[in-house]
This record gives sequence, C-alpha cells and structure tokens, in this order.
Amino acid sequence: MNPLVTVICLCYNHEKFIDEAVNSILAQDYDNMEIIIADDCSQDNSQAVIKRIAAQHPFIRTILNNKNVGNCKAFNNALAQANGKYVIDFAADDVLVKNRISKQVEAFEQMGEEYGVVYTNVLDIDEYGKPIGLHQKENVELPSGDIYINILEKYFISPPSMMIRKAIFDELGGYDESLAYEDFDFWVRSSRKYKYYYLKEVLCHKRILRNSHSAQFHRKGKAYVVDTTIKVCRKALWLNQSEGENMALVKRIRYEMMHAFRMEYFEQVKNFYTLLEEMGKVDGLSKLIKKATDWKVKVYWLYSYYIKVRYSHQHS
Repeated sequence: MNPLVTVICLCYNHEKFIDEAVNSILAQDYDNMEIIIADDCSQDNSQAVIKRIAAQHPFIRTILNNKNVGNCKAFNNALAQANGKYVIDFAADDVLVKNRISKQVEAFEQMGEEYGVVYTNVLDIDEYGKPIGLHQKENVELPSGDIYINILEKYFISPPSMMIRKAIFDELGGYDESLAYEDFDFWVRSSRKYKYYYLKEVLCHKRILRNSHSAQFHRKGKAYVVDTTIKVCRKALWLNQSEGENMALVKRIRYEMMHAFRMEYFEQVKNFYTLLEEMGKVDGLSKLIKKATDWKVKVYWLYSYYIKVRYSHQHS
C-alpha cells in the first residue's frame, strides 16, 4: 500500500482561490492522502467556502481559527493532527499538478531515511492563473544531497514545492512559532542533519499576488520580518561546523544587510553588522553601510557615493 501523505492546506484570505487549490489536491493520481484545511481567521469569506467544501467532502478535516495566530502556529496546529509519513505544506492559493504527490513519493521511497525533503521546480502564475515564468530556468541544476552550505548562501527553493518526511517535523518540533516566517529557519535546521533531493520537474503552480503574505516581506514597515532573518542567521552561526559554512553565511548576511539598508531598516542593519563583527568578517562595504546607517543617509546617496568611488578607482 502506498504511504499516507498529509496535505496541510493553509488559508488566509484565499476566498477566490481555495476551490481551485483543494480541487487540485482531490484530482491527484495518488490514492492515500489525508487533507487538513487550516484557516487563520481570514477577513474575507474563506471560512464559509471551507465549510462548504468540507460538507461536500466529509473526509477533509478543518481548523477554523477565530483569531489570527500566524502562519507558523497555524501550521503546527494542523501538523499535530497529521498521520502521514510525508507532509506537504500547501497554501490555499497555489495549485498542485496532477501527479505531484505520486512523483515525490516515488522519489522518496527509492532513497534512504537520510533524505528528508524532496523539492521540485515551480511555475509561477498570476492572480488569474496565467503563467509568469519558472522559478528556476530549465537549464539550471539545483543541488541534491547535503545542501546546508547552499541554503546558507542564497534562496533557491520554492517552499510550496517541498514534500517533507514527517519524522523531521517531529524531531524539530514543527516550525518555530516565535518567527515571522518559516522557510529559511526550516531549511537551516533540517538541512543540517538531513539530505534534500531535487526532482527536476514542474509539479506545483505558485500564485504570485501583490498583497500576499510573502509579498509583504519586501515592503517598508515589515522590519519584524528582517528580525526573523537575523534570528535564523544566528541559529546558523551556532550550527556551523566549518570555515566554508561560515563564509556562506557571511555572503547571506551581507546580502540581507544591504536589503535592510535599502528598506531603511537601520536598527536591523546594525544587528547584521554586529553579527559580522562577531564573526570577524566586516568588509569595506559593510563599514560604509554601517556608517551611512549611523548618519541615516538615504539609500540613493550611498549608491551615488559607492558608484563614484568605484568609477574613480577604475579610471585612476
């Protein structure tokens, strides 16, 4: 018999999309699934839609929050009810390709228990379901195996593409509920011990919405999101075991520090700088950003100065 797969469908203001999302789960060519829909106190008509779906499909379990608890806690509450060998964390505005589950289970069952995550490529779609583009170009080979150092360096996994061995969640205690978002922290903690496998197929459609939860992360007024990134970088520093891993983390910290500066999150810039100081990895650009932060220099002035300095060095 095929192993049980739990699909946890997280909903927040997805009234327009949840029917399509759930139908894509029901249409899977895999015969051993359980579905849990968790709504985190949506402000639209999502809960009414979920109740209708559950009435039509009584085997679907639902959790309808009467107050917002955040994505990490909402997922953990659903995870506590999960019985599957494998788990998919699935947003209620995304869409599964028909053979998504069967393909990932097949990959998992051919590998040892040291593999904890199977991830794939993803097609990004807009509000109306029209293709925007692939998450990764077809000629790009993403890493498999021990990818801890890759995770530290840069973002390359599309979260909805992952199927995760439930034993990992049990070992890690689910998502860290103190954080504003879950993926970076989960990648760091899980890849430290478990291997990942990249299945080079498009098995999920991720909807890109201007006002989505993830899109808000890159807008001003969301400094608490950057605070989460700082916390995860500190966790990674504690988990690191080699100079190569430290340098990969330095690369990430410098990138995140520049992003925080562009968003004028000056306190967070200082915290990233402190991390670099503790690691003994402060470079000239980091010093320049820190000084500009102390003086509350606007971003365009720093860029103008930096470009001028580089130009003068190249032509002297």
